[in-house]
Amino acid sequence: MPDAPPRGERVAKFLARAGTASRRDAERLVAEGRVKLNGTAVAHPATFVTAGDIVQVNGIVVDAPDRTRLWRYHKPDGLLTTHRDPQDRPTVFQRLPEALPRVVSVGRLDLNSEGLLLLTNDGSLARRLELPENGWLRRYRARVHGDVDETALAALRRGVMVAGVRYGAIEAGLDSRKGGNAWLTVALREGRNREVRRVLAHLGLQVTRLIRIAYGPFQLGKLARGAVEEVPAKVLREQLPQAERKRDA
Repeated sequence: MPDAPPRGERVAKFLARAGTASRRDAERLVAEGRVKLNGTAVAHPATFVTAGDIVQVNGIVVDAPDRTRLWRYHKPDGLLTTHRDPQDRPTVFQRLPEALPRVVSVGRLDLNSEGLLLLTNDGSLARRLELPENGWLRRYRARVHGDVDETALAALRRGVMVAGVRYGAIEAGLDSRKGGNAWLTVALREGRNREVRRVLAHLGLQVTRLIRIAYGPFQLGKLARGAVEEVPAKVLREQLPQAERKRDA
């Protein structure tokens, strides 16, 4: 029997790898009838794209995905991690160098948070690296105001319930204290929206500055505020197999 022709890859994954949208947003574009394959509207996100096919979104041809690339970005506070803001507030993507291809972020940092934000041209990769099951630790330094109870910090290793939401194990320790202010190091694996601020507020601590210093094996290091630096391809290949194996399991 002749070999079956290659199936290619699903259109939602193709669009995610091309940096057009996250896979979830790509599925929404398909549902809205805004994606065409070889001139015909795509009816289902599981439609396969093969070499030579022409994919369009809103009538614009989507270039075939480039090789997967990853950048470290030192996000300043005061920027939203979004491509569009209805209130027209400044965003991360408005401040990136023009030479950068279209990228998506790996997770988010909220408006008042700063530090390491990973960017990639592969939306599918971004989604994988966000998953808690990858086991990648997100590490922060937090400046807080209030009375730090080190016993309460240590108890966060068992997880905590805050306003009806169960948060997983958090590693938190006191680095220094001066008057009513202190610096903590906080590490977690889930990375839920405003998790550090909400958990510390539960302990009576007001976060006045929050800096992400590591995401998995990638470190903020001495990267200047507002600077972008590409992760070398060799480093990327060395660090991604763990996430790839867990995805394929």
